[in-house]
Amino acid sequence: MTKTNDEKSQFIYTFANLFTAASSFLGVIGIIASSNGQFEKASIYILLSLVLDGLDGRVARLTNTTSKFGAEFDSLADIIAFGVAPAMLFYFSIGYQFGKLGALFSALYVVFGAIRLARFNVMSGVSEPSVFIGIPIPAAAVVLTMWVLTYLKYPFMHGLEIAMLLGLGVLSFLMVSNIRYPSFKKIDMKKANIMKVLIILIIVFSSLYLYPIESTTFFVTGYSFYGLVRGFYTIMKKRKN
Repeated sequence: MTKTNDEKSQFIYTFANLFTAASSFLGVIGIIASSNGQFEKASIYILLSLVLDGLDGRVARLTNTTSKFGAEFDSLADIIAFGVAPAMLFYFSIGYQFGKLGALFSALYVVFGAIRLARFNVMSGVSEPSVFIGIPIPAAAVVLTMWVLTYLKYPFMHGLEIAMLLGLGVLSFLMVSNIRYPSFKKIDMKKANIMKVLIILIIVFSSLYLYPIESTTFFVTGYSFYGLVRGFYTIMKKRKN
């Protein structure tokens, strides 16, 4: 027997949300791994959640199954996978050394991440499609995760815990700030210089192949600080005018 159109639509709708469910599932598994001191595993789970988070939206758009339920479900999954999971990874690997202060900064990251997601949902369809207002919580999660991985890999970073704690505070602030970050979802390939894009991609993927942790940390940290530099430049420009 062949499936009816309604049954097919229901299957595709469920299939798209399955990626979101898997993302939140990996987030919870990552939290458990962090609590058991398995920080590298926890980091992998968070990064895999990022991949699934990217897939769920694309599948929904390609199959025309976007819905308010899917958007709300995605936000709830994001706060687990990119809010609580990286916050716990940071706390159990580094933040615990600062006692209540480490717990406070980790909690604020989650709270500000939730505010960022709520604001994104409210402004969806109103804000510019080419930019994000404040650093997206998935990007902040990757930055925090890569910082922890770099810290674990290189002993010379032991002693820089206070700088990483302050970095967590900066990331939290950037999520709720009005600083604009570029969105790579709406790149106009007709206007873009294809040759330049190709060369940049070759350099990026070559770096990732040779030094995956170091290169990823460099690129995502650069992205996060780009917003700060851009915001400072905008303020200085307004003062001059």
